[in-house]
Amino acid sequence: MCESYRVAVVGATGAVGNTLLELLAERDFPIASLKLLASHRSAGEILTFRGEHIIVEELTHDSFGDIDVVFSSAGASVSREFIPTAVENGALVIDNTSAFRMDADTPLVVPEVNMDAARKHNGLIANPNCSTIQMMVALKPIYDAAGIKRIVVSTYQSVSGKSGRAVMELVQQTTSALQGKPIDLELFPHQMAFNVAFDWPFTDSGDCEEEVKMVSETRKILEDETIGVSATTVRVPVFYAHSESINVETREKLTPAQARECLADAPGVQLIDDPGNRKYPLAVDAAGKDDVYVGRIREDASIQNGLNLWVVADNLRKGAALNAIQIAEELLG
Repeated sequence: MCESYRVAVVGATGAVGNTLLELLAERDFPIASLKLLASHRSAGEILTFRGEHIIVEELTHDSFGDIDVVFSSAGASVSREFIPTAVENGALVIDNTSAFRMDADTPLVVPEVNMDAARKHNGLIANPNCSTIQMMVALKPIYDAAGIKRIVVSTYQSVSGKSGRAVMELVQQTTSALQGKPIDLELFPHQMAFNVAFDWPFTDSGDCEEEVKMVSETRKILEDETIGVSATTVRVPVFYAHSESINVETREKLTPAQARECLADAPGVQLIDDPGNRKYPLAVDAAGKDDVYVGRIREDASIQNGLNLWVVADNLRKGAALNAIQIAEELLG
């Protein structure tokens, strides 16, 4: 990219916003000017970017008049209200909320999987859900090689996927539990320390909203409504990085060795699959990293064309901020 761009980050003070700023600096994204936007509660805070102190401004409909690129991660209701204004003002918007993901006219993009869809945008591109992104990066090489008939996925999602405040609440809960004190609940519906819990609203079907997202987003990204997807999502007392157990039924036979070959050179994938030497993806190793880590690839003998995989990725980086920046880099480069 030779040109520099006037960039705005909506939700700059949140966990994803902070990660966006870190990655924009790390990747030397060409920024002519940077505007940091948040709610009135956070307006006036001072954040540092490339050694420069920048005052956070309150997000309004007048915030986008001089902006080329918007990275938005302030929540679906905020995006629904303000993002159309940014698009009307001519900005390229990459939205990290659920507001527009299933909109028929909005591309839902993982660069390693369906970057061509992004090039058909009308000013707005949606970032998929964090758990969907890492699953798609891991499964696209298998999908291309053998097709996929059915996916059964169970996620073990870190608390940073909820918010930065949720990380602090887990620290507080853990301290209280170790000291034998009562557990205070602020953001979580259940005790999170030393627990595995369901942490999303449930729909009438009995599925939670996170599970519904994984089903619908997978089909949209792969442009394949024939894939059966069953998801169970849980929150675990881990600070950063989501882990997923994925069972895949392919349309054609694919051995574990063949699957490893597909994944060994796949973009965005790090293959760590030597369980005999205790080498496999771990959340503590993936935290702070950009790749999607895949391991424990083995045959599921209970079905004809079955494979099991273990997939781990940093939910704030590849699961959110990095994916958005990669989309912008590809489009603007």
